[in-house]
Amino acid sequence: MAGLIAAMPLTTLIVLVWLYADNPSNFNLMTDYCRGILWGFVPSVLFFIVAFFCFRRHLPLGIVLAASFATWLIAAIIHQLLLNK
Repeated sequence: MAGLIAAMPLTTLIVLVWLYADNPSNFNLMTDYCRGILWGFVPSVLFFIVAFFCFRRHLPLGIVLAASFATWLIAAIIHQLLLNK
């Protein structure tokens, strides 16, 4: 249950309402935001996949976090490079 609550898109909901309130006729802005969230989801998923497999191997928390954040950082850099093309 904690994982479900932590993964709820509450921030996205708040941002979409805020964007709509500030720019009610600009659906392109909200579309671009949603596209960015969808593509930004990939580095986060990779973070949790690496953490999952590291924990299954009973690795220490420091190594799990270092490997997970390194994976996330590399994926986020690739994400930004592809997004800016």
